[in-house]
Amino acid sequence: MSTPSTPTIVDDTDTGRLDGASRLRIFSVLAVIVLFTEVAPLQYTMIAAALQKIAPSFPQVGANITWAIIVFGLVGAAASPLVGKISDVWGKKRTFLLCGLIFLIGCVIDATTNNWGMFLFGRALQAIAIATQVVAYGLIRDLLPRKYVPLGLGVTATGLGFSALLAPIVGGWLLEHHSYHAIFWFLAAFMLVMTPFVIVVVPESKLRVKESVDIVGAALLAAGVTLTLIYLDKGQDWGWSKLGTLVWLFGGLALLVVFVVVENIVSTPIMDMKLLFTPRVGMVLVLALFASFIIGIQGYATGYMTQTPDAANIKATIVDQAQAGVAAMTGHPIPASMIRVTLDPEFTYGSGFSLLQYAWHIAVATALAAMIVGAIGGALTRRTGARLPLIVGLLIFTAIGAIYAVAPYSVPSYLLLGIAFGTALGLYYATAPNLIVEAVPQEQQGISVGMLGVMNSMGTAIGLAVVTAFVNSNPVQATVEVMGTKRTVPVPSVFGDHGYALGYWFAAGGSAVALVFALVMRHGRTPATGGTAH
Repeated sequence: MSTPSTPTIVDDTDTGRLDGASRLRIFSVLAVIVLFTEVAPLQYTMIAAALQKIAPSFPQVGANITWAIIVFGLVGAAASPLVGKISDVWGKKRTFLLCGLIFLIGCVIDATTNNWGMFLFGRALQAIAIATQVVAYGLIRDLLPRKYVPLGLGVTATGLGFSALLAPIVGGWLLEHHSYHAIFWFLAAFMLVMTPFVIVVVPESKLRVKESVDIVGAALLAAGVTLTLIYLDKGQDWGWSKLGTLVWLFGGLALLVVFVVVENIVSTPIMDMKLLFTPRVGMVLVLALFASFIIGIQGYATGYMTQTPDAANIKATIVDQAQAGVAAMTGHPIPASMIRVTLDPEFTYGSGFSLLQYAWHIAVATALAAMIVGAIGGALTRRTGARLPLIVGLLIFTAIGAIYAVAPYSVPSYLLLGIAFGTALGLYYATAPNLIVEAVPQEQQGISVGMLGVMNSMGTAIGLAVVTAFVNSNPVQATVEVMGTKRTVPVPSVFGDHGYALGYWFAAGGSAVALVFALVMRHGRTPATGGTAH
């Protein structure tokens, strides 16, 4: 058995930090880094909100259309630690640009395919964009003067407003005037525009760690997470307790156990298990997993529910279809009054928004709140420490999860809840990376923030998988009665209130667990130092 080796560090005293640079130079570097990383929230805002409109292009998948988001989080979770380690070994700027290239290829695939399998493959390649944020945290810690690091991490986590302002609006306009393929062409163009700015403006970090990259560990982690999430997503369809279903869960958990064992015995693990299980790191990572449930659920459910037509419009559409069917068979039209439609279960949500309408009514306000509060959260972290603003954010997460589950649906209430969610999101994303940066030495920066990326991505994917299972178990069916003859048919892509309510209760529960960890955590009670306190 070999023991993990101590990393060999190159240029550990000089990382290329811009201590003598002007503010214009410093903030130009920060702005380019942040805008490049905004491709991940940019695509998430566009695609998650557009799922209700994309779904008709893949009618065979039903509620499993959420795998367009789940696969993004799944691959992102597996890739983040590997990319984090690669950035420590090969160079952060170089890895940054490589992630952008892979994302670009994925966008081109989805912009040119109508095949569900190829579409998911393209989404999997795009998931590498999640890892750009992992690399960005390392670049900011290595390049920015220490006093700007907490603020830089907070701004990086929530963006400069591009995704907040333009993603829902541009995505909505593109979807209204073109097919969903246009969204992916836009994302590809965004990456093409930003890449030269990174090449010219952002210097390379001089920090290097001389290690090999643990490909076996990355493969075990990816396989374990994948099998576990498939169980969560398909358990409702296959039967949670059936042996054939449990094989996926047990197989996934077994691979994750093997992953931990392997990481403890290889000489250059992708994850330092000793570091992983220290309270300063381990508690933040567990907290991140549970806190991310609501991030996955809210982003999907709010967009899907508001873009679903209300019950009255669905009934009217079914009546029109029934009239057309009768006329085609008999040659004689019948009045609408002779057709009765009942929905089971009845549902109370639905505004029939286009994606653009959803953007103007809810999404822009949510994202702006996250952007503004993220910058404030980063500044507070430098003054008070990260723990207090994190606790406030998790309190809000818990409260709004419960409110979403019980409050009557209306656009004004969802707008207010969306702003509250954005506030909590900004506080969470500003504080969590700062807690990790404060907890680890610089040579563990990339991999440690990669661990945080794993937990955020896994939590988001688990939230989506669970809410998908809940809504799949609550499909809406229509009973159509025409002149005494009844027929029951499914209403495509429409689900009962109860499924969404269960999803939000699950989100609230996860946030409450994360809150408990934050309350007992000793870490983050002193002002952030930019990574000097170890």
